[in-house]
Amino acid sequence: MAEEEATTTLETTLEFTPTWAVATVCFILILVSILLEHLLNLLGKYFNRKRRKSLIQALDKIKSELMLLGFVSLLLTVSQRRIAKICIPKSVGETFLPCTETSSDAEEETTCAEQGMVSFLSSQGVEELQYLIFVLAFFHVLSCVLTFSLGMAKMKRWESWEAETRTLDYQFLNDPRRFQLSHQTSFGKRHLKFWSDHRFLQWPACFFRQFFHSVYKVDYFTLRHGFITAHFTEGANFDFQKYIRRALEKDFGVVVGISWWIWIFSVFFLFFNAHVFHNYLWLPFFPLVMLLVVGTKLQGIMTKMCLESPQVVRGPLLVKPNDNLFWFGKPKLLLHLIHFILYQNSFQITFFTWTWYKFGFRSCFHKQNEDIIIRLAMGVVVQILCGYVTLPLYALVTQMGTSMGKAVFTESVTEGLKKWRAKAKKTLAMENTNHLSYATTSLDASLDTSLETSLDHSPSFTLATASFSLERDGPNPISDSEIVALEIEDEEQVTGKGKQKVSSFNDFDLSNTSTKSKYKERE
Repeated sequence: MAEEEATTTLETTLEFTPTWAVATVCFILILVSILLEHLLNLLGKYFNRKRRKSLIQALDKIKSELMLLGFVSLLLTVSQRRIAKICIPKSVGETFLPCTETSSDAEEETTCAEQGMVSFLSSQGVEELQYLIFVLAFFHVLSCVLTFSLGMAKMKRWESWEAETRTLDYQFLNDPRRFQLSHQTSFGKRHLKFWSDHRFLQWPACFFRQFFHSVYKVDYFTLRHGFITAHFTEGANFDFQKYIRRALEKDFGVVVGISWWIWIFSVFFLFFNAHVFHNYLWLPFFPLVMLLVVGTKLQGIMTKMCLESPQVVRGPLLVKPNDNLFWFGKPKLLLHLIHFILYQNSFQITFFTWTWYKFGFRSCFHKQNEDIIIRLAMGVVVQILCGYVTLPLYALVTQMGTSMGKAVFTESVTEGLKKWRAKAKKTLAMENTNHLSYATTSLDASLDTSLETSLDHSPSFTLATASFSLERDGPNPISDSEIVALEIEDEEQVTGKGKQKVSSFNDFDLSNTSTKSKYKERE
């Protein structure tokens, strides 16, 4: 009896629902949506006041992801019943199940049962999938924000390191007139050890080094000196710490988004959650292993730069930025790997939270205690390790590429350069058009005037040397290379009964140029 009442309640449509209930639910949904939109707009205005254009772009990307998820949810809602009425053989429907127990959906299973089949995906399954997608998007954004917040908190100390580079003590210790051996420098003492020249010892050392002070002060000073020397003049007053912060904010806009290839991996993650794969034994460890490999590579890059430095150095040890230090010569590849690691970790936490909320803490998804402990422990470890260890190391070492990023300029300077470039292109185009127009008009006018003048005079008139120079009326004077001075010389004169030959116009002298306020004829 209770089951019949529950079924009747679930099958109630809007035809038999009070209008006040429908209006109340719509009002609450609209109110929550408006509040969320208002909060996002306030956050955007705050970033705009702080001139954080990269964070504004990241916020816009979050909005676009929410719009995409809304569209996916709409498609699932519209096609929910149609998907549920797709029938497949029972033998196929019982393969790759996340749980060993099976359950049936009343309406769809009855429809497919007449054909001896099962539903491809029940209506309840479609509804639960919508929950999973939204929880995944929420945890991915939350994971990225927490990771970058931890990284920024650790890099806060870099402000004092940057301020120290402007002190007299720092300039005295890094006097460019002092010569020393590379292994005598502070950076050399840290990286040039007995294991540095042995490849099989170097990588294990770099692996364990990332857990103990992944970025020392001397690492920051040395890489800062190498960056400034490579892209600016030696000893230039450049705030390297603010540049790293701007570059990291720009990278945050990349990581917070969900690219198409990330969605493809989401499909694979869902597939490997089948019971037969025992994914709790290996899938939670996958982001941790990738993260440790990235951290080891970053530590190895600093060691390799130290090994490639000259034996005798003048002043501080000088490292040379080079793209060949990174995998496939692409420093940004590490950013995409971190993006993938954060997403996969957030997926693990999302899946655990979603199954706990929808099916209970002790559902078939988490029957074993090992599964719960491994998923939660790996999620927390990866989150902290990526934000507090790997991210600051990535932010510093990836600046050692051959080229510097656009974040080297502040937002105000970037906007000024863009406006100047657009204005310069517009002015150049207008000048080129005006130059061509004035030059063509003046040349035709000079030729017509000279012909009419020579033919209208009496036969006894001798055409003396005449030159015409043009000059533009307007705010932009013609340059010397654009002035055409036409000199017409009398090549042949015939004395006699008033007969005279007009000089030839086949030869133009373009060497003489002059600038005047209007067209004149020289006598």
